[in-house]
Amino acid sequence: MAEDKDAPRAVAQNRRARFDYHIDDTIEAGMVLFGSEVKSLRKGSASIAEAYAGERDGELYLFNAHIPEYAGANRFNHEPRRPRKLLVRRREMDKLLGQVKREGVTLVPMSIYFNARGIAKVQIGLARGKKKADKRDAIKDREWNRDKARLLRSRTLAG
Repeated sequence: MAEDKDAPRAVAQNRRARFDYHIDDTIEAGMVLFGSEVKSLRKGSASIAEAYAGERDGELYLFNAHIPEYAGANRFNHEPRRPRKLLVRRREMDKLLGQVKREGVTLVPMSIYFNARGIAKVQIGLARGKKKADKRDAIKDREWNRDKARLLRSRTLAG
């Protein structure tokens, strides 16, 4: 099966984000990266499991995202967990930061990927924390759907 060149290829995904949070809205943001960081991302080695986005000096930054050092960059390497500036339009940033301050929502990175032009992007989700009962309901629904699909498959194979 040939890979579609226009489809964005995910480099890092935050799989727990949809489990831990209700995602209200998502936006795409560019990142200010060093060359060694781009090379490391192209190798597909990055982690955004504990990452979050927030404000610093009136700008939007991605904190605690781990992009490992690139072996070929020797002394010109980057710091793996440094804060990375996110590139979004001023109006979008003001709207996001206003919601974070007013409504108590969090900016959670969902995935890092390269777009069709080969530029590294991060998808940021505007998220509200789930309660423990909501998480239990999600697990229950997921298991029921899995069992239902298993039953339907066995029924079609037998009949």
